[in-house]
Amino acid sequence: MKVKCPICKQITTWEENPYRPFCSEHCKMIDLGKWAMGEYRISTPIEDDEDASSGYIPEDS
Repeated sequence: MKVKCPICKQITTWEENPYRPFCSEHCKMIDLGKWAMGEYRISTPIEDDEDASSGYIPEDS
C-alpha cells in the first residue's frame, strides 16, 4: 500500500516501513519536535466518563 507522508507529502510504501506513517526517520523526528514544542494541541479536554460522572476534579484545576 502506498501512503503520503504527513510531513513532506512524499509517497512511501506502508509495508515494512519502520517509520510509518512517515517516510523516514527525519520526518518522524520533525513530527516529534512539533509535539514537543506544542505546535499540536488537543482542542478540548478529554474527560473520562467515570471521572465526569463522579464529580472528580483534578488537583491542578
